[in-house]
Amino acid sequence: MGFNLIGALAGAATGFLEGGPAGAATMGLAGGFAGGGTTGGNLTGALGNAGLGALNAQNELFQVGMYAQQMQHQERMQIQSDAFNEMIDERSEQMREVNTLRDVQMAQRRADDGIVKKFIESITQ
Repeated sequence: MGFNLIGALAGAATGFLEGGPAGAATMGLAGGFAGGGTTGGNLTGALGNAGLGALNAQNELFQVGMYAQQMQHQERMQIQSDAFNEMIDERSEQMREVNTLRDVQMAQRRADDGIVKKFIESITQ
């Protein structure tokens, strides 16, 4: 039983795609010392698995990109929401001030009306 170079290369390629350099070394050694020869079917299966591993890695990168884009969108929406809330709070404070001034003005008018009534009563007596 010898070392199978084709099996080692196929195992290393599969291991690299699935586990990086450590996976390549481990799978390469396992493929090289595996019992029996590497047939075309084994090599095709190993390359197919490596291709699927590459597609999975690409899909994961795409998902990470989509997640980053979603985070940016949420951050922009939060900034916009904070600005809107600040504007509404400022407007509410201004309306409270206007209402207070209106209440003071009405109280002053009532007081003035009372003074005018007393003055008219003092003249008519």
